[in-house]
Amino acid sequence: MLLDVNISEKSFNNKSLIKDVKFSVNENEIIGIIGRNGVGKSTILSILTGKDSDYTGNIIKKKNLIMASSIQEYHSVKNKTVINFILNDLPNYANLKYKIEHLPEVMGDNLRLINEYTEALNKFHQNNFHFIEDKIIAELKDFGLENFQNKKMKELSGGQKRLVDVIKILHSSADIALLDEPTNFMDYQSKNIFLNWLKKSSGAKLIITHDRDVLMNVDKIIEIKDQKSYIFDGNYEHYLKVNTERTSGNIDDYQKKQAEKNNLADKLKNFQRMKEKARDPNTIKRFKRLENNAREKIAILDKTEKPSFWIDAESLNSLKNNQLANYDKFKAKNIKINTQYSSKDKSKRNFITINSLTAGYGKLEDALESKNNAKILFENLNFTVNTHSKIELFGLNGAGKTTLIKIILHSIFTDYPINSQIYDGYIKADRDIRVGLYSQEVSEDMFELELKEAVENIYKSQNLSITESKIRQLLAQYLFLEEDLATKVKDLSGGQKARLQLIKMLSTDPQLLILDEPTSHLDLPSIEELEKALLSFNGAIIYVSHDNIFRKKIGGEKIEIKY
Repeated sequence: MLLDVNISEKSFNNKSLIKDVKFSVNENEIIGIIGRNGVGKSTILSILTGKDSDYTGNIIKKKNLIMASSIQEYHSVKNKTVINFILNDLPNYANLKYKIEHLPEVMGDNLRLINEYTEALNKFHQNNFHFIEDKIIAELKDFGLENFQNKKMKELSGGQKRLVDVIKILHSSADIALLDEPTNFMDYQSKNIFLNWLKKSSGAKLIITHDRDVLMNVDKIIEIKDQKSYIFDGNYEHYLKVNTERTSGNIDDYQKKQAEKNNLADKLKNFQRMKEKARDPNTIKRFKRLENNAREKIAILDKTEKPSFWIDAESLNSLKNNQLANYDKFKAKNIKINTQYSSKDKSKRNFITINSLTAGYGKLEDALESKNNAKILFENLNFTVNTHSKIELFGLNGAGKTTLIKIILHSIFTDYPINSQIYDGYIKADRDIRVGLYSQEVSEDMFELELKEAVENIYKSQNLSITESKIRQLLAQYLFLEEDLATKVKDLSGGQKARLQLIKMLSTDPQLLILDEPTSHLDLPSIEELEKALLSFNGAIIYVSHDNIFRKKIGGEKIEIKY
């Protein structure tokens, strides 16, 4: 056993987050951690890494255990170069290198410092750190990131940042890797590299993820629900089956307890009536005793909190009619995505026309020779987006998918900023259409706003009316709690930021939705709700996604972005 986790209590902002989370991690075990947004998954990783010590419980680690961890967001490291980001976050590397470089200058014949230097040198050698930079540069090339070592992290796409994080962990020689949503924004090639590494590399992996492709490759799933942990041996397919069976049984148990409570309430009223009618003191005492017994049992049943019931949409088909009716009655609350737009125009009105479009960065003559950081991203692109189009933009990270989205937005909103150049062809857009955009990350200019202010800002910046009650209604619809309203956007979890993005995307009652990796950070029930909403949407959709299940469900015309 590498790790034994027992977190009996963890609170955040005076709110109880975790009450009973228990699990263990064995050597070379691959474990997926799932759960609704905001249940404390990332907090568990922070506790395991020692970043959060404000909890009750015990974490027992194997002696000399080496852990390496990824990060969920990269705003804090945006100005670091790729090579420095990797090296500085490797376990022991920065400390050992500092000792090797600086101790010779000060140790003289101090025996303690000489021993410290010798020990550091031996550990540096044991970890193969002498040629680590060359190895990382070679690894970057293997992962499709050649010559990226001196690029700043802010210059990378979302998927490229995730790959850099994986390379960092790959070189950490860790006994256990802690990964927080590692495949968010990865392209299909990067994800395949990651999945191959996941299956073939040594060491245990503890992965927070809602990527169903990843969950199909784990040995065990830990679900964090109702402040507790629930263990499912096997991969995602097995989880769905067992979850359906457990949930159906738990709903039956919960329904029986509710029926018992209602029955006791009826008996209580009857005992009270009988007591009031009785004249014999012993009879009055008997009904009083029965009344008190009923009250005690009701009080115990009242303390039983309603569990969170969720069954995936496909598994619902296996339920019997009475089971399905019970599930509909007791299922957990989910986000409600309202795609209200309904086109009355039966004709195929063209929203966007792209003809022989070639684009990139810098001057064309420099791009043709790949100098001065200029490059051609894609060429000879042709497609049309009409009233009911579904367009999937498909291609490797860095191919220009997000750049194309920015060019499309600039063609509709001329003040939308772009730093790319159109070298050939043209793009023509209907500037009267309403557009809803889901970006990979929340804009940093919203970070210091409180959540309530952010929603108000979203509407007012687009000259849309918004009231206090509308804001609260919207936030409740997307499962935000009263205490979340005063939370700054920068302090929201990845899942909460994703839900804020959905609010922003739908604020204009859009006719065209543009989605850049929309399933990243959303939990499994929210992803299903998004899929359902998009399938019922009557307008046009342009999307980028590397969630294979999502892509199959949404479908549409595939446009490959490449040079």
